[in-house]
Amino acid sequence: MKKLVLSVLVALAAIAAAAPQAQAQTTCPVAPTPIVVSGSITANTTWTNNNIYLLQGFVFVESGATLTIQPGTIIKGDQASKGTLTIKQGARIDARGTAAQPIVFTSNQPAGSRARGDWGGLILLGRATQNIPGTATQPLPKIEGGLTPDTFFGGTDDNDNSGTLQYVRIEFPGVAFTTDNEINGLTLGGVGAGTTIDHIQVSYSGDDSFEWFGGSVNAKYLIAFRGIDDEWDTDNGFHGKVQFGVALRDPNVADASGSNGFESDNDAQGSNNLPQTSAIFSNMSNFIAPTSGTLNTNYKRGMHLRRNSALSVFNSVVAGYPVGLLLDEGTAPFSATNSAVNATNGTLVLKNNVFAGFARGSVATRVNGSTYNVKQFLGATNDTTSTVASLNLNASNFSLTAPGFVPLATTPLATGASFTDAKLAGTFFTPVTYRGAFAPAGTPNADWTAGWTNFNPQITCYNLAGQTLAAKAAADKSLELGVYPNPVAGAAKLSFTVATATTATVRVLDATGRLVATVATGRKLAAGPQIIALPAGLKPGLYMATVATAETTQSVRFVVAQ
Repeated sequence: MKKLVLSVLVALAAIAAAAPQAQAQTTCPVAPTPIVVSGSITANTTWTNNNIYLLQGFVFVESGATLTIQPGTIIKGDQASKGTLTIKQGARIDARGTAAQPIVFTSNQPAGSRARGDWGGLILLGRATQNIPGTATQPLPKIEGGLTPDTFFGGTDDNDNSGTLQYVRIEFPGVAFTTDNEINGLTLGGVGAGTTIDHIQVSYSGDDSFEWFGGSVNAKYLIAFRGIDDEWDTDNGFHGKVQFGVALRDPNVADASGSNGFESDNDAQGSNNLPQTSAIFSNMSNFIAPTSGTLNTNYKRGMHLRRNSALSVFNSVVAGYPVGLLLDEGTAPFSATNSAVNATNGTLVLKNNVFAGFARGSVATRVNGSTYNVKQFLGATNDTTSTVASLNLNASNFSLTAPGFVPLATTPLATGASFTDAKLAGTFFTPVTYRGAFAPAGTPNADWTAGWTNFNPQITCYNLAGQTLAAKAAADKSLELGVYPNPVAGAAKLSFTVATATTATVRVLDATGRLVATVATGRKLAAGPQIIALPAGLKPGLYMATVATAETTQSVRFVVAQ
């Protein structure tokens, strides 16, 4: 199927030139000579959006220096030298993108040739507490990957400040140095609560999308898209807070080590070392797209909580994994201090979550043979009986190129959240009524992914400095077009949203731009989400569904499979 998609990209470029559409791009020009960055940055430095930057090898921002990155700046990672950016202890990054001008870290490979692990990733190292004991010769641990002798993390300052990351995309990271020794999309080692992190999209990571090693940093509005290993990996005493995150996985791609949504350990030995891994997550949505074939057998659990972790998750949604929760009780000598014990004593809490589409035998399990009833634990305060269909998700929720995550107004997820648990006290968490990462359709600003994200970076031209978004009018963004399923074998549905009452004409074009079908002409639409059936019986190939309203014209590509 990938060969089919790539074979018609040239034809699609011709269509884009001929027809107005929000995601249209002109022919990608030859890349300009980038500014090559290598070695250490030892003084305050600014990267500007009129240039494109290339990370060559391991690039380090040293203690005392601040790296400032302007909104709309493109930074590419060199594949051959495993380009990686590390913000060391005592250094800062000031990467404040905007919804209109996100900052993009991406592959240096041309469109159509990008892959997971094309470059290293982004690493922040701070001085907040973590639980790996030091030695006389090495008092602090080195970050995963062992980049240089002094990539240490951890300390005593839980309010440490490593800088700001806002409206940042990280695409095709996760290079493997050796077997089981990879960099993640965003790696946070001992990062403190003085650091600001929000609106981050990690796409196509070759390892975990996000991993925290100790630290107390908080974060909001995170996206893990089509990674290969885990989405939210917490280790070594991470005790920060996260709210509003969504993950969508390709059902065909998972890691040989076993891919989970949440994976959490106190440490590799399951010890009692402090601080304990006790992070608190709320309003997360973890999805694997449905498949008509066989789900990759390396997919494991929506949540794998093990090795004495005391992670807590509230008001969230898990769907698509073979098992919802594995509460792993560990082995001697640490089996008496395990995650099941933490669940019993209330340090590990799961409340008001929805585990959708799981048979009773697969919604929760435990290992190593105690009599602890994990199904009873989960079912006491969580919904474990809903189906995915009953959630009334957006028709394009599972699209792997243009997902729309805002559920229908009728979704039962619109209610059921609670913030009364003591773990959710304080000013960080935003009390909302809905479960999962998104408010239902009709809620103002429900889609916090709108405008700054990119769910199809494989075909994006990144050779124009400062152009990190396809040019589109503000009115276009409101349509949120999607086709589900995509690819399709048979009938498909087109979903979109109109901000105000309008009329719409819906057409289907083939890869040459020829009109295949007129689905609707001047149809009157009320404001809100729309779902329209596309014609069944289309021949295999690549098509475009086009919606023309009085305000805008927008198109979305979809594939009809054999």
